[in-house]
Amino acid sequence: MISQKSIQEILAIAQVEDIISEYVDLKRRGVNMIGLCPFHDEKTPSFTVSPTKNIYKCFGCGKGGGAPQFLMEHDKLSFPEAIRTLAKKYNIELEEDKRNDEEYIEEKKKLDSLHIVNQYALEYFKDSLHNSQEGKSIGLSYFKERGFIEKTINEFELGYSPKESKAFLKNALTKGYKEELLKELGLVSQGGYDFFRERIIFPIHNQSGRVIAFSGRILDNQKKTAKYINSPETELYNKRKVLYGLHLAKKAISNQNECIIVEGYSDVISLYQAGVQNVVASSGTSLTKEQIYLIKRFSSNVILLYDGDPAGIKASMRGIDLLLAQDVNTYLVTLPEGEDPDSYMRKLGYQAFIDFVKKEKKDFILFKADFLLKEIGDDPIKKSSVIKDIISSLAKIPDHLKRDLYVKKCSEVLHLDEAKLVRELDRELRSEFKKKRQEQDREKSRQQFREEKWIAEEKQDDGVIHVNVVESADYFQEKDIARLVIQFGDKKVNYEGSDISMAEYIYASIYEVLEMFDNALYKQILLEGFKLVEKDISIKNSFLTHENKDIQQFTINSLAEPYTFAEWHLKEVFLQTQKPPDENYLNDSIQAILRFKMRKIKRLLKDLGEKISQLDEANEERIILIKAYQKVQEDRKSLALKLRTVID
Repeated sequence: MISQKSIQEILAIAQVEDIISEYVDLKRRGVNMIGLCPFHDEKTPSFTVSPTKNIYKCFGCGKGGGAPQFLMEHDKLSFPEAIRTLAKKYNIELEEDKRNDEEYIEEKKKLDSLHIVNQYALEYFKDSLHNSQEGKSIGLSYFKERGFIEKTINEFELGYSPKESKAFLKNALTKGYKEELLKELGLVSQGGYDFFRERIIFPIHNQSGRVIAFSGRILDNQKKTAKYINSPETELYNKRKVLYGLHLAKKAISNQNECIIVEGYSDVISLYQAGVQNVVASSGTSLTKEQIYLIKRFSSNVILLYDGDPAGIKASMRGIDLLLAQDVNTYLVTLPEGEDPDSYMRKLGYQAFIDFVKKEKKDFILFKADFLLKEIGDDPIKKSSVIKDIISSLAKIPDHLKRDLYVKKCSEVLHLDEAKLVRELDRELRSEFKKKRQEQDREKSRQQFREEKWIAEEKQDDGVIHVNVVESADYFQEKDIARLVIQFGDKKVNYEGSDISMAEYIYASIYEVLEMFDNALYKQILLEGFKLVEKDISIKNSFLTHENKDIQQFTINSLAEPYTFAEWHLKEVFLQTQKPPDENYLNDSIQAILRFKMRKIKRLLKDLGEKISQLDEANEERIILIKAYQKVQEDRKSLALKLRTVID
């Protein structure tokens, strides 16, 4: 288990912009940096990185945190794995506690086991292809008939699974591999039979080149079974997040600043072997947002290479809109009828194929307009539908200059008045903007509910605890106190001649009404913040990695702002009357504390008044309560003077 000392050291050194800039194209905006969020589909940047606060926050989908959270979310790492990744990047030697982090060890052991089993399966299939009589006569002969040379077969690690129903299972058990893991990875069926039997094998690799899944193709077309079968999704494999061949193609994609996308495994292999190495396939699925994020790491230029099947082209149209929404320059090429990239490359050869692609590639507007208009003929109603479809695609483009150029081109292709197209596009853009705002509002409402759910009353009845969510009139005041603890709790302030932290100052100032906190979440933040500064541990870093997800999210929201402050150092006249926000925290805290105490005193007066009205005039307790009421009233007047407010 990694020691807390090492974790705090890494959190203090790791710069969130260093990590994120390896995945996202960030641009400077004032003191912050912005880019397109890697976690959701967006046309305009809402993903903000704050180098000064060392956090990121997407104001579209709500995700945020520090460097470890980004790696955990983006690369699907556990917290210890993210810390180890950061330690390696910054050359920090980790200090390990003598205790074992059982959860981390078990998780890592499980993932390592899955990788080991997949690697064993890969070697087994390769060996069957090259060294068994069945593999050579069926699998290897098929690959060679397709024109694949030995070097290519080895680079893509192609294989063969024998016809015998339990050949792989028996071999794996003999080697000591557990049947439950074989079944989990889909290598063996739940009934105990080899899943890929009598098929050629296309291993599927992740970006770094580790095998994570398999696809098997049957060669006997007479059998009534699926042509291709694939591994199920596992902890290692999510087909939406994988591009076939990317581990071999990524360097060429980056060097040529262009990615060619085809449909099939053989298409990738054939083009790669011929010298077109910037090519990938979407692994049997329609193009997904996650796959586009992978491509954009290496290039923002894409060529979609389709065979001549109209049904297949139409089904793939959705991928075009996804590419446009990610500001990817999208071109399309249609091959002659009856041809696919594999067959056409073998027919033409490298140079003729490249010349064909350059000559035939069209941008998405020309392609979509040509394709859809050919289908509808002269039908005016259908033409109107096509125009709306194209306008919908135009609205996905985030760059308004690029969008304007496409409107001009679209006007020429469709023989329509440009002004009319602009009006329709504006209407579509307003609709898209409205949808986005509604989703953001819904997310804010969900977040507020997650915070308000901590306001609860516990009632015990026959040993059973019933928790009821209740309203709190002091919700915003309590939230403000918790926000200040997170934002400024680590900072020092002079209090009665001593330098103490802001968290200690806030705690000392409201200690007498601490039990009147309604929101358990905010109260927990205050109490834990106070304890952390006593131990000289960073509040911000600790709460960003807190085991409680609600505290994590509240911390992210408190630290992130959807706006950029003005350049205060240039506002010389203004600075004579007001300090920048990050320097005005003491006054902010004093005002927040006074408002908080005023709300609690108001409620206390109400409670006292109700109790007094229920007692007889001669009752001694009533006299005591009246004196208490008068004392609290004096405190309230004093607070009102400090707040410069009128008592209602």
